[in-house]
Amino acid sequence: MTERRNKSDRRMTDQHPLSDALAAAIERHEVEIVFQPQYACADGSLVGAEALVRWTSPEHVVVSGDLVFAIADVAGLTSDLVRHVRETAMQAAKAWPDHLRLSINVTAADLGEADFVRSITDAMVKTGISAKRLTLEITEQALVRDLERSAQRLRELVDLGMRIALDDFGAGFCNFNYLKVLPLHYLKLDRAMVDGIAQDPRDLAVLRGIIAMAHALELSVIAEGIETADQRAAITSEGCDTWQGFLGAKAMGAGEFAKLARG
Repeated sequence: MTERRNKSDRRMTDQHPLSDALAAAIERHEVEIVFQPQYACADGSLVGAEALVRWTSPEHVVVSGDLVFAIADVAGLTSDLVRHVRETAMQAAKAWPDHLRLSINVTAADLGEADFVRSITDAMVKTGISAKRLTLEITEQALVRDLERSAQRLRELVDLGMRIALDDFGAGFCNFNYLKVLPLHYLKLDRAMVDGIAQDPRDLAVLRGIIAMAHALELSVIAEGIETADQRAAITSEGCDTWQGFLGAKAMGAGEFAKLARG
């Protein structure tokens, strides 16, 4: 942790019993970054990974990424956590074969920061990874505060060679204006969009329409939450480009993914 928390930050830590423990874990680099492999639908080849957060609390409970960020938000630790995630993930990916991409999630707090673009580029310089190997995954919730400002900041990163994915598409209300305004390269389907595609013709028809729309907009489609061979066959036949999920592999530590990447 680069700066001490102020008094208001410390008061906020009282709002969650794990806040102080998380602060110490971030400072000691004990919050683990794990990697969810991503595969090409066309031939099953490994194309990259999404960086996720996993933390084992002092009570030996594994805390999921969403909850880790929720605790960090309450405790005023979001900036420290985000910095740790970015730099650790980029450092790991620097050692992968050059054709593999790293996807990093971006939160509403990230996009709201005035120095958002500089924080990304600083992490790139520090770790030595190329912008062309990075994808930022943006959720709809992260964009609702100021769409135009978000779009401008993302364009600056795209100009450096980065790619942008609209994450969790189909999880809730879909603002199609995002597809027109944002400098997107990927549309990432929430697992809710693939759950019934192997059994329900209506679910499959919805998937077919979304993929057709995405391709008409020159966007590649990533499906997450693929757990069965039937689901993988369905998304492949409908023209999906990339997938991730337990059928391929669960999220794994940096060392394990490095072995997978080397084949």
